[in-house]
Amino acid sequence: MGIVFGLLIGLATAATAQEKQKFEIKFEKDKAFYQRLTTKVEQNLKVTGGSDVPLKHEQTFFFKWTPLSQDKDKWVVKQTIEGVKFKLDIAGQTIEYDSTETNPSGAAGNPGLVEFFKNLIGAEFTVTFGPGGVVEKVDGREELLKKLSAVNPQMEAVLKKVLSEEAVKEMTDPGAGVATTAEQAVNSSWEKKSTLSLGPIGSYERTFNYTFKGKDAEKKELDRVEVKPTLTYKPSNDAGDGLPFRIKGGTLATTPETKPGILLYNPKTGRVESVKFNVILKGDIDVTIGTAEAKVALYQDQKTELDTADTSFLPAKK
Repeated sequence: MGIVFGLLIGLATAATAQEKQKFEIKFEKDKAFYQRLTTKVEQNLKVTGGSDVPLKHEQTFFFKWTPLSQDKDKWVVKQTIEGVKFKLDIAGQTIEYDSTETNPSGAAGNPGLVEFFKNLIGAEFTVTFGPGGVVEKVDGREELLKKLSAVNPQMEAVLKKVLSEEAVKEMTDPGAGVATTAEQAVNSSWEKKSTLSLGPIGSYERTFNYTFKGKDAEKKELDRVEVKPTLTYKPSNDAGDGLPFRIKGGTLATTPETKPGILLYNPKTGRVESVKFNVILKGDIDVTIGTAEAKVALYQDQKTELDTADTSFLPAKK
């Protein structure tokens, strides 16, 4: 009995040690890794007294991450946008662009859109990560703004506000915000709050609640984290110069239909292997187009997926 009891204590101690995790994003000099980020959005807009307007939007970004140097607990890493796929469907009218094609087609009626995406390809950011892999500083924003503004100078002011320093920091976080320097026990939770400003379009107050659930049932070498997003949209007081519309009032918020997403972390490599979550927003907004004003009921279903690998996700050009 004493032997069995001692064995049980040993197993329990080992399990406790294994179940505590520090979710740090790790790098290895010159060892590149790759990510594919896909966002799918389905919206339904209903103008008061009018008919429903369905909208579908899908985009995929292909990233390459190259660790350049380390100074104590800080890393400098280069992020490169390798490719972009984009598709927008408004009430059956489609605009699309795919950089993986030799001659991107589908947006012949919108050459400005093609040029916009062409200027994204090859764009680079130099990111400084602090302890635990938390983004501290990003260089390269000004260069990207210059390239994108050259396509449509009238949009320069809007782009500067939408691509704010905080927004760029989020774009250059390979850990999807999970990084924490504190050890987490199974079923412990931590949260991160932030404001995503979209300039004249408005802003989102966001809370991401992370809960460590232990090892994943299927991929047992990975740690499973549930991510519960809570978002509230607020319109901007900005006049919205450069935009064909202005959102003057109203609110949007996540609904009870929004369930926790799943993040899988590899403790061996110190990378986030995959993320999947689904955010559902609902509310009413007041929109002005020219001199016309309308109240719009909006329902939005957004699915986001992030995958990480040692080789590029970029398909061969067709």
